Amino acid sequence: MSEKILKNIGHEEVVTLSSLVQIQEGQIVSKTLSQNEAVSITLFAFHKGEEISTHESKGDAMVTVLEGTGKFTVDGREYILDAGQTLVMPANKPHAVYAEESFKMMLVVVF
Repeated sequence: MSEKILKNIGHEEVVTLSSLVQIQEGQIVSKTLSQNEAVSITLFAFHKGEEISTHESKGDAMVTVLEGTGKFTVDGREYILDAGQTLVMPANKPHAVYAEESFKMMLVVVF
């Protein structure tokens, strides 16, 4: 039996991604769907006021807001994304995430 490349998500079933992570007070909740040397896919649920401080990634990071609104800072420039919107944060550029309100997102990093 081969190992699933995608985990923590149903196979051959329709899924609403935002339902796979729940917002919890005072926390950032994450669920990894795939992680290997080529790609990382993670779902996040941010409670209002939570943040991921400025850091860099060795791969291009694409975020898609699934629910709510998130603030993303890339190389000093702020972007406000609403549900359904996507932003690519280029590799090796400093970026951060802040929840001005509770929100959920999917992060795909391609290395």
